[in-house]
Amino acid sequence: MENNIKLGTSNSHDKTQATAITVSAYYKVHPEDRQIFKDAVIPEMIAANKLEGCIYYAFSQDLTDENTFHLLEGWRNQEAYERHENSETFLTALSTVVKNVRIVDREGVRYDISNMHIDDPRGKV
Repeated sequence: MENNIKLGTSNSHDKTQATAITVSAYYKVHPEDRQIFKDAVIPEMIAANKLEGCIYYAFSQDLTDENTFHLLEGWRNQEAYERHENSETFLTALSTVVKNVRIVDREGVRYDISNMHIDDPRGKV
């Protein structure tokens, strides 16, 4: 299979790598603040994907609500997760969003992973 992965982008990950920590979150932003949110998180997403220990870090815009964004993070270990949480790019994005974006709704959950299984249901059809 040809590898068209661009380093530092959200498609540069291999989800089959062992992940000790996963974060799943969504953010519903005020429509007038949508572009501010995107402008804040895109540089952070690119920088996070380049950090040692980042397995994946991806934001995606919801297909049915353009004001909702989903975040999925995967980290090799606690150290990598904490390195990200204390990184300048994360703190800059966080500050920009907190100070300039009206978050209508948000929920985030961190999971500590003990076992991982590859899921591919395509064989069922």
